[in-house]
Amino acid sequence: MAEERRGRRYPQNLQGVLQLAVEAGSTSEEQEPTSVEPTSVEPTSVEPTSVEPMSEERKVWLGEALADICKGQMDEVEHMKRCLEVLRGEEPSGQEREDEDEEDVRETAFETLTELCDNLDNARDLMTLGGLQLCVSRYLCHEQGALRWRAAELIASCAQNMPQVQIHLLDIGTLPKLLEMVDCDPHPTARVKALYAVSCLVREQDAGLEEFLSRDGFSVLMRGMQSGNEKLCIKSAFLLLNLLTSHPEQRASVVSMGMVQQLVSVLRTPHSTFHEHVVGALCCLIDNCPLGLKDCRDPALGLKELLKQRSTELQGKEESQEELEFCERLRRLCFSGHQSEDSGMDR
Repeated sequence: MAEERRGRRYPQNLQGVLQLAVEAGSTSEEQEPTSVEPTSVEPTSVEPTSVEPMSEERKVWLGEALADICKGQMDEVEHMKRCLEVLRGEEPSGQEREDEDEEDVRETAFETLTELCDNLDNARDLMTLGGLQLCVSRYLCHEQGALRWRAAELIASCAQNMPQVQIHLLDIGTLPKLLEMVDCDPHPTARVKALYAVSCLVREQDAGLEEFLSRDGFSVLMRGMQSGNEKLCIKSAFLLLNLLTSHPEQRASVVSMGMVQQLVSVLRTPHSTFHEHVVGALCCLIDNCPLGLKDCRDPALGLKELLKQRSTELQGKEESQEELEFCERLRRLCFSGHQSEDSGMDR
């Protein structure tokens, strides 16, 4: 019997228990009575199918599953507590220096916590245990770049799809520190991970977006696209496109910041894959936004010729089809049938 129980697969979290309950209910509903030939064409009332009581064996199995998941959850909480003990250890002082092994222990603790917090229950528990406060207060500004980026990554992992955690992080002043990391951190990976965490706090989170706007977050994204850090360029452009698509009410204010001119200047740099998102953002900025359309049509910007050249370069490149479609759409909306001040009718 013990061997049989060990061979069973129990759900690993509370979401799994709920799924198990749904499946158990579905199994009962799918059991239909044996059909019989009708003896009359007259309509007859149909008696509801009776639901049989759960068998003792099934009760035992479900009881074991619940006990196992509760034990597993407690084991994971204890594991998180041990990781936090490592991270809460005293920093070296005076002439003392951290050796490589101690750094590795902290990095391993962060990696373990990030993996555990893919589980939403664990992410909430880490917040309750003070782990996120520790990340923000000590490790986002730690002298070791490898610890800074792992702290940002853990924050992002916990904040994804968790409004309660997002609000907690905003309340303890996380967003300003992350934006500063995106702008200024000397470690390239730390900048990328910080932007990942920013994204998790502002997408689909009104309070996060409001603070992002108040701290000139769009300018941070613009500088990210101009950073020369390829991953940061890609993620900055993608987040800009996402926010402009999801929040069209912000387009006019973004245009008033000179965003059209800056995006076009980015397009004039050597071609990169993230230019697809840049052209997509320009398409957003002219959609129901007269000021954005006016800026794009400014002859001094030279956007018409730039788009024509870029479209020619992208022809026949399968991996660039989306960017090509954005370029042609932008050309059509801005210049098709439009008479520019310096070149007459657009042909």
